[in-house]
Amino acid sequence: MSMQPKSLSPVPGQTAVVARAAFPKGSPAMRARDRLAEVFVDEPFAEAFGAPGISPGALALVTVLQFAENLTDRQAAAMAVRAIDWKYGLGMERVDTGFDHTVLPRFRARLSEHGLERTLFDRLLEPCRQAGLVTAGGRQRTDATHVISAVRDLNLRGPAFSGQ
Repeated sequence: MSMQPKSLSPVPGQTAVVARAAFPKGSPAMRARDRLAEVFVDEPFAEAFGAPGISPGALALVTVLQFAENLTDRQAAAMAVRAIDWKYGLGMERVDTGFDHTVLPRFRARLSEHGLERTLFDRLLEPCRQAGLVTAGGRQRTDATHVISAVRDLNLRGPAFSGQ
């Protein structure tokens, strides 16, 4: 069975209400969803993901948020369960139980196996450039492999706090 590429799921009504009440000015996860949803679609990753399951576009968003917040795989998976702004960003129901943390290293491995490491970075670059977040000749990194490596390094160190 092949994957049917799609966009991020619509934000459920209750999730949106609670997230907007908790974060009236938004949060990085909510802004990523609101401003960059077109970056996190499944289509660019379709060749690497044959069977239906968790949306690779959603996992790409988790990977970006994980890197931005310096989280391990366990911590990122936990955020998808307990953080209402992440649920908003991912289009999850308020009561969604999330996914197992082992999905994230498998996602990154499949990206690498199919030579798609730069795909997410390249898709993020233009909207970020248009928003004035990156400029030519700036000091930002220009290689997605640094993001993937940093997330791997986080997970090799283990959980940053007890209970994870």
